[in-house]
Amino acid sequence: MRILVLSNKIPYPAIDGGSIATLNLSLSLAEKDNEITVLAMNTAKHYFPLNEVPPHILKSINLKTVDVLAKIRFWGILKNFFFSQAAYAVERFHSSAFQIELMAVLKAQNFDIVQLEGLYLGMYIPAIRAHSKAKIVYRAHNLEFEIWNRAAERSRGIKKWYLKTLSMRLEKFEKECLTKYDAVLPISSKDAQWFDRQNPTLKTQIVPAGINRDFKKTEDKEIAFDLFHIGALDWLPNQEGLLWFFEQVWPAIHQQHPDLRFYLAGRNASKDMQNLKLPNLHFLGEIADAQEFMLSHKIMIVPLFSGSGMRIKIIEAMALGKAVISTSLGLEGNSAKNNLEVLVADTKEEFIARINELINKPNRVKQIGNAASTFVYNTFDQQEISNKLLSFYASLIQENE
Repeated sequence: MRILVLSNKIPYPAIDGGSIATLNLSLSLAEKDNEITVLAMNTAKHYFPLNEVPPHILKSINLKTVDVLAKIRFWGILKNFFFSQAAYAVERFHSSAFQIELMAVLKAQNFDIVQLEGLYLGMYIPAIRAHSKAKIVYRAHNLEFEIWNRAAERSRGIKKWYLKTLSMRLEKFEKECLTKYDAVLPISSKDAQWFDRQNPTLKTQIVPAGINRDFKKTEDKEIAFDLFHIGALDWLPNQEGLLWFFEQVWPAIHQQHPDLRFYLAGRNASKDMQNLKLPNLHFLGEIADAQEFMLSHKIMIVPLFSGSGMRIKIIEAMALGKAVISTSLGLEGNSAKNNLEVLVADTKEEFIARINELINKPNRVKQIGNAASTFVYNTFDQQEISNKLLSFYASLIQENE
């Protein structure tokens, strides 16, 4: 099977949820004797030289990139808001250079499937239809409008007004695109239900983020009892949740456990995050090896109150045998059982209680971590996910033959 994957950012290095999901699935499909071409925007924010991508990846998939600025500019936001009905989040990924390269790739090779990794690639559907007979499939990493709607609900004033408008424009664009896809790959059953309500005739196949069986296992070594978080610190839901935790929860925890430490890692942290001066909070910024970081610490904290889709870093931490304390929203797309494979906390009091529960019963940390690891490998095995997707694609291709 020949599959063209389109992405609005280069999937290497795989350091955030979107790039991890794109790269893992692409490599897995390639391992099953499919020809995988990935055409990605190499944006200013996520820029990485193509010649520095590891040879084994370039050998497995045909990776092509197009330089696209896609920077968020204040004047661009104002111009878009007052003189356009399109969502700025979509508009900034419009690139003539990318469209020209896309058409060249489609003319050079016949593809069975064109897989769009994210909503913003929807604007290129007319070009795909004009130059290919391939089935167009949208892989929905989340419901994009839902992220900004939830952020708007937690905001005030002009920020709330702008985010609500952005959410409405994104929802309109998402619904318009649903009439143009041949199929959709939601990342969770919750998202699949939304797509089904909007277009009951649209074919869907749930494709969650997967974990490879060779993912590094928990090292058998003693580590200090501490808390940690790792994630993209330029993502608004992460920023808001963490600032809430450090303001509402951490002072009480520090008062009760003055020796307990919190390690925070992630790229592109805001100035507010970098300037936090709290006792026993260690800000590490971007780190070289996310797995080693998680293996070196005890309990993952995920205070997420907005966003959409799956939190892949939670899945990875669970695979490594880590106990995770997360909000209910942070566990969307993740059916792990509360009190068995994960601990849920949605309020200040619940976070404090959950942290104290693990401090007072240290054996619970290992019990939950072991159960979490077993659950992840049984539920999110990348090979099984890929096999189901290939069967879905085969039936999709055969429909009009």
